[in-house]
Amino acid sequence: MGVIISNILAIYRKELQGYFASPLAYIVAGAFWFLAGLFFLTALQSESDRALDIYFQGQQIGAPVPPIDVAYNTLQSFLGAMFFLSLFILPILSMGLYSEERKRGTLELLATSPVTNWAVAVGKLLGVVTFFITMVLPLLAYEAIAFNASSPPLPPAVLLLGHAALILVATAILSLGMFISSLTESTILAAILTFVLILCFSLIELLAKLTGGVLGEAWNHLSLVKHYNTLVQGVVDTSSLIMFASYIILGVFLTAQSIDALRYQRS
Repeated sequence: MGVIISNILAIYRKELQGYFASPLAYIVAGAFWFLAGLFFLTALQSESDRALDIYFQGQQIGAPVPPIDVAYNTLQSFLGAMFFLSLFILPILSMGLYSEERKRGTLELLATSPVTNWAVAVGKLLGVVTFFITMVLPLLAYEAIAFNASSPPLPPAVLLLGHAALILVATAILSLGMFISSLTESTILAAILTFVLILCFSLIELLAKLTGGVLGEAWNHLSLVKHYNTLVQGVVDTSSLIMFASYIILGVFLTAQSIDALRYQRS
């Protein structure tokens, strides 16, 4: 077990160093921070305007104005937009995980090395997820500053759970994107296929509504959007956590099998 953990950490450090030394990673992070900041300001302004409209309408007709939690509504809108932004950012982060190894001809060396394919896949996934968390942390900081001024204050647990949901859904997508990256040496093709995959998972909820019945419930249970929204609303649902874990393990398993198949082809 100690050797496996040591191998995973070695792969993890190598991947992480690769991200922090890559100009493309900084461009992606810069675009992510710029767009995320724009989405946050838009959500804050939109929810504030909506609350003011409801207040003034209530004043005009003399009706009691219901309490409006602008901070909570802003967080919901913002994290909804962040899922949309992830559709474009995550395929770029996962596209080179194995495709670059194939292109450089180092994948064969990796596949036939003493390090197990599971350890390589887990190390690579941990590296890219750590980089994504590094991108998310600054958002959490300025959201905490903005929401600190709200009344009533937004519970920190809701804020943390919402961002944990963002990281979980990103990890599931990156894990599946890693598998797609292991199938081709074209990074562009890997990114496009991962984007299509995320789009399909996003549309599953719509398919569930159209299908209805038992089949619709089954489709709905597979929806990443549904489980993401559940956690973002501040509800800790065990089935959602299990579903995210299942997608993550599935991606790592398929990646290890893909590299195993390559090993047998070369032997």
